[in-house]
Amino acid sequence: MSKDDDTGAAGSNRDTHYAKLRRAHRDAKRERQGLPPAQPKSKRDLPPRKGSLYATRGPAEIVYLYGLHTVRAALDNPARVIRSLKATRNAMMRLEIAEDAQLPFALEVVSPQEIDRMLGDDAVHQGVLLEAQPLVPRPLSGLGGTELVVVLDQVTDPHNAGAIMRSAVAFGAGALVTTQRHSPQESGVLAKSASGALEMIDHIEVRNLASAIEDIKAQGFFSVGLDSEGPAELEKGFSGGRIAIVLGAEGKGLRQKTRETVDMLARLDMPGAIKSLNVSNAAAIALYAARRHLHGLNNG
Repeated sequence: MSKDDDTGAAGSNRDTHYAKLRRAHRDAKRERQGLPPAQPKSKRDLPPRKGSLYATRGPAEIVYLYGLHTVRAALDNPARVIRSLKATRNAMMRLEIAEDAQLPFALEVVSPQEIDRMLGDDAVHQGVLLEAQPLVPRPLSGLGGTELVVVLDQVTDPHNAGAIMRSAVAFGAGALVTTQRHSPQESGVLAKSASGALEMIDHIEVRNLASAIEDIKAQGFFSVGLDSEGPAELEKGFSGGRIAIVLGAEGKGLRQKTRETVDMLARLDMPGAIKSLNVSNAAAIALYAARRHLHGLNNG
């Protein structure tokens, strides 16, 4: 495949045409200045190539997962319905899958370039691509016996949501609660950012977040909304043996209705010149503090 070939991408012919016009204009300008045409120094200097899956909206029942940790966790998850697996020989060895393995889904040995053509240059797939059905979100009544949950108020960036999911699993949170709208759908980007955690935590979707927080509170959780200007310091504000940490979107923060619904608004005490953090970093610190509080109760 040519490096300029964006087969399968919406508007690819038009995009390629405009790219050629821009290069021609740039080279003509350099020629007037007595300079040779600009040449990319390496493949990294070329714009990323979009794979054949880019911009194609597949059926709602299909998700493409890639990366060794992501795929290994999906293979180990009995709740995950897998349709097919494409992998290089090296990736199969690292996943401990034999080429003649009898699997309940299709297995195809491919080259790294074939996965590149499907996912594009910017996807760090590590030689493996899994086609599967999305996981089924659980109801809010399924919180069970967990003592720590994370609630996201319209955090839409899949990289942030995935990183939060990873931290939530690391600190023993039992569920991630998001809204049905204005939240990232399950995708390869979300799963890769979660580094396997997508398969290890209950995902709960709700229609109305304020009502859901009230329900969570009724189940015995003390809800803490993270706010850079919250009146209380986070570490000093925890109460009880079940904690729900509520996080707002980058820039906007918590919505007003959410702020009014949580039990407490709290801030991270940061003595430096910068008073706010990326939401995924703030989530990791808040989860650590909550786990310390719960550990103290359980061992006091």
